[in-house]
Amino acid sequence: MQMDIEFEDRQEETVSDMIPSNRQRKKQSFLWKVLAMRERNGRTIERSSNDSLDPLSVSSFDNRGSEPSMPSNEAIQNFRVFAATWNVGGQCPTGNLDLSDFLQVRNEPDMYVLGFQEIVPLNAGNVLVLEDNEPAAKWLALINQSLNGSSDLASKGLKPTASFGGPLFSQKPSLKKIKKTFKKLNGKRLRSCNCVLEMERKAGKDFCFRCQESNFNSDDSSTEEEDENFPIPVALATSQMKYSLVTCKQMVGIFVSVWMRRELVQYVGHLRICCISRGIMGCLGNKGCISVSMSFYQTSFCFICSHLASGEKEGDELRRNLDVIEILKNTQFPRICKTPHSRMPDKILDHDRIIWFGDLNYRISLSHDDAKRLVEKRDWPALFNKDQLKMEREAGRVFKGWKEGKIYFAPTYKYAFNSDTYYVEGVKVSKNKRRTPAWCDRILWHGGGIQQLSYVRREFKFSDHRPVCATFNVEVEVMFRGQKKKVSTCNFQNIHDLVSTRSPYYS
Repeated sequence: MQMDIEFEDRQEETVSDMIPSNRQRKKQSFLWKVLAMRERNGRTIERSSNDSLDPLSVSSFDNRGSEPSMPSNEAIQNFRVFAATWNVGGQCPTGNLDLSDFLQVRNEPDMYVLGFQEIVPLNAGNVLVLEDNEPAAKWLALINQSLNGSSDLASKGLKPTASFGGPLFSQKPSLKKIKKTFKKLNGKRLRSCNCVLEMERKAGKDFCFRCQESNFNSDDSSTEEEDENFPIPVALATSQMKYSLVTCKQMVGIFVSVWMRRELVQYVGHLRICCISRGIMGCLGNKGCISVSMSFYQTSFCFICSHLASGEKEGDELRRNLDVIEILKNTQFPRICKTPHSRMPDKILDHDRIIWFGDLNYRISLSHDDAKRLVEKRDWPALFNKDQLKMEREAGRVFKGWKEGKIYFAPTYKYAFNSDTYYVEGVKVSKNKRRTPAWCDRILWHGGGIQQLSYVRREFKFSDHRPVCATFNVEVEVMFRGQKKKVSTCNFQNIHDLVSTRSPYYS
């Protein structure tokens, strides 16, 4: 009898161990619901990715996208970026200067990143007193005219306004007003930080970043009142406009502008600009750089347009190295998002995709006569072996980890104005003014997901430099419509790990 009681007690204990308590049942029920939801979401994503999920932008891809290599809620798409640099030697453009060939508009890139140097003469007035903004306004209008094509308007029976078309610049243009106008998109000006999108609000509140407009200068702010008396070109007032201005900035003679296809601009966010002066006494703006930081979908970009220390005396290359080092060290982009979830980088090298372009001013370490002999023979490989930037990079003293495409074109500096002749040929000048031909104008990049497609110079006789252009295929993380950000997937994975390791009822 006693044995039977003990057996029954042991049996009850065993059964009670196997039957979960109410608290345990609730916990298990919750975990089962989470897992069921995870499975259902996984099936929905898988089905949708095969049937109806389209990237947020279609027309810009042109079958350039690669197969998705990210989790099912994100994919990698390729976009084409055109970057160019041109030292215009202080020459102010005229209205009949056609930039279409320079900008390779027939290739229709997704993004244009354009840098100019010496858009104004680097005299004391522009450096010390007040920079002249009129040439920058003219360059901006010329770029817009080439990208958004007055010829397209003419075919539709439309006429540009007198301010920018026909006799261009019949009125004195204002950079501030033109910039405000070119930033218009569907009747609204682009915000300095265009982060909050309808798609992101639906995808998850933690993905929306609210920005402090007060961190921007008044000319970059989106709260300015529009000038109703300022004439807006027809190209901008109609839906025929192909490209919109994302941002532009001038620092004395340096001028940078970023343009993008109209349908893609809405996916640009966290737009920030930082200027570093490296000129006279290391603090004036006749030399230095303008850096632009922004996000495009879920990928961070940084563009640096620079004009480094000049001179071809021995040791001048070290001053240029120092300029690069100081720019990388001192460039600090402002924090414009209040949310702690914002991970936009503050420094140049922390960005995903980086392109550096400009008049870097590195010269050829050869005597004038030796360099001239190689130029006449068009022996570019032998000449490039003595290129200072190449040698300084290989020695690890500057641009460590950066890449540059192979150069198959003639040196871009220094030409006689309006001539195909280098300044040293047939021109009687004193030795201290003589300049050895050099590849001063360069484009480099840093980071993965960038493939250079072309690296060429264009034949414009406008200044003593020839412009240099590069086209890139750039990988961008694109979020699909209706999907939550990747962190949500990580959260489900954490729950999966928790259940699989702690619950004996999970199989």
